[in-house]
Amino acid sequence: MPQYLAPGVYVEEIPGPRTIQGVSTSTAALVGPTRFGPTSGRPELLTSYADFVRIYGDASDLLFANGAQVPNYLALGVKGFFDEGGSSLYVARTYRHADGVPVPEHHGFAAIERDGTASPDTPQIDVRARFPGAAGDLRVILTLRAGASALVKGSLTRVREFDTVWAWSISQSASDGAVYVVRRDPATGILGLVGPTTLDLAHAATAHPLTVLVEVQRPSTDTQGLPSYGPPQAIGEFGFDPRSATGISNVLTVNPVIRRDALTVPIALEGVSDLAEFAGSADALPGALALALLGSGILLTSPNATASLSSRQRVIPLTGGVDGAAPTVAQYEGSETFADYQDDPVALPFHGLLALEAVDDISIVVAPGASTGWAGDPGAIDAGQAINGAVITHCEKMIYRTAALDTPPNFLPDDALGYRNQRSSTHAALYYPWITVSHPIDGSRILVPPAAYLAGIWARSDNARGVFKAPANEVVRSALDLEIRLNKAQQELLNPQGVDCLRFFPGRGFLVWGARTISDDPEWKYLSVRRYFNYLEKSIDTGTQWVVFEVNGPALWDSVRHTVEGFLLSQWKSGALLGSKPEEAFFVHCDATTMTADDLDNGRLICVIGVAVAKPAEFVIFRISQFTAAPTA
Repeated sequence: MPQYLAPGVYVEEIPGPRTIQGVSTSTAALVGPTRFGPTSGRPELLTSYADFVRIYGDASDLLFANGAQVPNYLALGVKGFFDEGGSSLYVARTYRHADGVPVPEHHGFAAIERDGTASPDTPQIDVRARFPGAAGDLRVILTLRAGASALVKGSLTRVREFDTVWAWSISQSASDGAVYVVRRDPATGILGLVGPTTLDLAHAATAHPLTVLVEVQRPSTDTQGLPSYGPPQAIGEFGFDPRSATGISNVLTVNPVIRRDALTVPIALEGVSDLAEFAGSADALPGALALALLGSGILLTSPNATASLSSRQRVIPLTGGVDGAAPTVAQYEGSETFADYQDDPVALPFHGLLALEAVDDISIVVAPGASTGWAGDPGAIDAGQAINGAVITHCEKMIYRTAALDTPPNFLPDDALGYRNQRSSTHAALYYPWITVSHPIDGSRILVPPAAYLAGIWARSDNARGVFKAPANEVVRSALDLEIRLNKAQQELLNPQGVDCLRFFPGRGFLVWGARTISDDPEWKYLSVRRYFNYLEKSIDTGTQWVVFEVNGPALWDSVRHTVEGFLLSQWKSGALLGSKPEEAFFVHCDATTMTADDLDNGRLICVIGVAVAKPAEFVIFRISQFTAAPTA
């Protein structure tokens, strides 16, 4: 209670009516193998296909350790999700180390290129892809950049402490130059040059600032389909001193501090600590690092402004990357023993479906291509069913999520029906058949699983009409054809059992022609009802968190009731609830009749809510009869 001790005017703020804001229902998450990218850590929000390519690689085929080459269904699904109208997406990459290769060996990472100019006893700097995958077979380009001399009348200009320069004394020739570090004298504040030895600026001939431009070229194919590299992509321009914020070893490290670098910097340097020990001092390390990365021949071009670009560049091809072994349900579910190259104890618990548990705003979960089992053996379908089962279990565990599932390819209607009957759930929808789309790499036609594309259609329908509208009778924009063109009789077999079909209708195109869950409970057979209840429950859950620890009495009960009623009234006005008036659409009870003395003693506030949810007009029936016109005079 406020205290009023002295006469005067007191202005107090009184909380107004509480409101509930509806949560998002269109954020999806895709889980599965990709060509590159982090295998652990909290997933990053993606808002375009370009975001995905920058982190996880393009849609080129996956190359598994056994030599199998399979379509990159997750990348294709991401493209389809955004093309169909989705706007926000998370990706959890799965990766399975090849059998018989221990994790510490970092199997699947690009191989090492060593500098042949140093003696065998000199510690070497290794360049390695930070993430596993065939897309880690990068070509790394290191380009030395040397500026005009920063030495003017015996003092340094245009440089900062910990910058590196190429310098030599007036008693030496240019070929006797070395890498020095700019250091500030703590007593005088004057910048000087320090390296293995100190260079007196009064006797220095020149001092050219040095940086290295790091670029990578990603593996690609040329117009004839032969292996090639894409255009150079700049990672950044760096100095050589680790004490500088722009030091190359601070950014090209296994675990960069900056989140953006951790996701988008594809390479890391190994051996810097060994080189530091060999150099003997922090001031000598930058020179040793520059020599290990570029070699003495490139460093000698520092004072030569007319040196050719090729003479200042070192190209390091990385080889040996593979996309691991075909993932199993264990990689999708996640494991406490999972390990990767980053070996970050904070990030390691987040991988596979476990990583998605750390993100609250996900409402749609898809595992593109999982129905194939990622193998060609007879047990592949069972493996795919197990992965789909893991996705369903995840959605049921997280309560407010729904899974979009695929049938395996090459299924006839009877096969699709048998596949659906292996699992029942109110939190999943199954789509059939696969669709033919244009491959984003070469424009060829490719058959893809539809679920990720349907996730985009769900998001499009939610944004255009609302989550209460069944995401059906919607055009599949990306479809060039369907794996099989179903007729009405075939769908009559599938639809009652919860297999949502994609159909072709002349003049209308390829449409989603089903909106059911795979539940055997008639109350939850419609997908829109399931997803709308997810929306209602999560919105009320999120919007009433302020109630916790308030005084559990009539005043609080009235406030809760009015808050929920205001939210449901807006839902009724939007058309989500049936009834000609609000009393017919919903009720909210929160008073002494909903709680017992035992509930109050145990701190429980119970609010009973009932809603009349609008269901889709799945069967539109017009009853027509003929009659004889009445005679007229």
